[in-house]
Amino acid sequence: MKQQVISDKKIVIVEDEKEILDLLNLYLGNEGFEVISFSSSEGVLEYINANIVDLAILDVMVPGTDGFTILRKIRERWFFPVIMLTAKIEETDKIHGITLGADDYITKPFHPLEVVARVKAQLRRAGAYNTSLSKEEEYYNIRGLEVFPDRHKVVLYGENIELTPMEFSILLYLCQHINQAVTSEELFEQVWGEKYLGNNNTVFAHIAKLREKLHENARKPKFIKTVWGVGYRMEE
Repeated sequence: MKQQVISDKKIVIVEDEKEILDLLNLYLGNEGFEVISFSSSEGVLEYINANIVDLAILDVMVPGTDGFTILRKIRERWFFPVIMLTAKIEETDKIHGITLGADDYITKPFHPLEVVARVKAQLRRAGAYNTSLSKEEEYYNIRGLEVFPDRHKVVLYGENIELTPMEFSILLYLCQHINQAVTSEELFEQVWGEKYLGNNNTVFAHIAKLREKLHENARKPKFIKTVWGVGYRMEE
């Protein structure tokens, strides 16, 4: 067990790959979190039982008890957020973890700043992370993509993304309708403020440019999904 930077928010990490464990310790420690890390399942539940834990990051495959079993035992008594790490990409594994009570799922390899962003997002939802934002300011954090409407600012994994006013308006509208399918017609009329005449090339071109700036894979976009025959959807 390794402990880093003392803070009032404790994050437990269970990960057997030393390189990944060291990176998570470094990045989360730099954010001021107290990180308690384990390279196997041994001692994890004993620690959680004896301490107040704000969030756990569990690798699915670790020596000893696997991450799913640790998750199940955690959910028998505690309700703090749990993020699962896995090298697998099978949808069945993700569904299994969520069914057991996982709050989020991250597939390896990943960017450490994405993990930091997701940790903060989960802690915000749990009411345990106090941001510097005023309560009045609208704010969105979607798996590391942060959108600040009042500041006209977009941050992706800690990197500022420069968008045109139209690109920003499209992104904001999709964020405001998270997990909903938004038609090209609706997007055009709401963002451009004009009557839609049936040609969605303008919307398509702006979405393509927006995806490019967000470093999206056109075939497998991470944030803005295409709903064939309908339009687009921003997924949480």
